[in-house]
Amino acid sequence: MTDKILEVRGLFKTYGGEKKRGLKGLTPKLDVLKGIDIDIYRGDVVCLIGPSGCGKSTFLRCLNRLEVPTGGTIKFEGEVVDEAHIDKLRQKMGMVFQHFNLFPHMTVKENLCMAPVLLGLKSRPEAEKRADELLERVGLSDKANVYPASLSGGQQQRIAIARALAMDPDVILFDEPTSALDPEMVGEVLELMRELAHTGITMLVVTHEMGFAREVSNRVIFIDEGQIQEDEPPQELFAHPKNPRLQAFLSKML
Repeated sequence: MTDKILEVRGLFKTYGGEKKRGLKGLTPKLDVLKGIDIDIYRGDVVCLIGPSGCGKSTFLRCLNRLEVPTGGTIKFEGEVVDEAHIDKLRQKMGMVFQHFNLFPHMTVKENLCMAPVLLGLKSRPEAEKRADELLERVGLSDKANVYPASLSGGQQQRIAIARALAMDPDVILFDEPTSALDPEMVGEVLELMRELAHTGITMLVVTHEMGFAREVSNRVIFIDEGQIQEDEPPQELFAHPKNPRLQAFLSKML
């Protein structure tokens, strides 16, 4: 596999260390990412695992500049990710959040159509046709004209995935997409993600679902203390964890 889609070098993210009104001195510094180097290739399905607070979600959010890195470079499809290219980047890098983030005042179909039409990527009829196709794909054609509040959590997350797909992205970032769901709804979202993984789209998934990581990904990355500690195929990482912290993490998770 040689088609590199993301190239990350020396990625740092620090919070704090600022002068705030009413405070003496600087706010405490917290180094969340401490020099991440990684290449992601087209078609990769990468699961990011690690203890809470280790930097997984911050790393994901730095990729599309929802968080601005403190240092380092990110290249997406050969172009440096910076403020000048951010709109173009976000058209090609979809994101699915923990808490759905659907627009409550819009119907399900309007949620899917809004961004492609607003950005001039599709005409209204084209966007509506694509929305219908995606709603069928996620098994929710009958929900096109309802509002998100009437849906279960699992249904809302499937709509959120459809909304990301409506932009025809090259990469989708998933930030713990099942962690806010009731246990009985987790399976329907993971099943949809399994189907997506088989289409060849590049996926980066922050997850605590070890079974999903083992079964669906081609790479599992263990992050701890702001650094990549292991990056292996799932069979190798789960069967022969080398890092002591990974061994301890897996002993609690499996």
